[in-house]
Amino acid sequence: MNKNDLVTAVASAAGLSKSDAAKAVDGVFQAITDALKGGDEVRLVGFGTFAVANRAASEGRNPRTGAKITIPASKQPKFKAGKGLRDSIQ
Repeated sequence: MNKNDLVTAVASAAGLSKSDAAKAVDGVFQAITDALKGGDEVRLVGFGTFAVANRAASEGRNPRTGAKITIPASKQPKFKAGKGLRDSIQ
């Protein structure tokens, strides 16, 4: 499922036009992004939790040359599925 499929499904389920559903989907994505940027978690009970994890700097190798390279520290978005979601797909 891609974003257009999601918009179509939301429009059908909520009885909205596709343009209104697209605005709603974009709004949800933007709200999650803004919360993560602000350092907050987004916890959707029964669905899952979006959070930011800090990755420490590490050392790797360039696969082409074999030279050592430093991989800088970074922040990564993480999603942990909730019990309701896990149970519904089994």
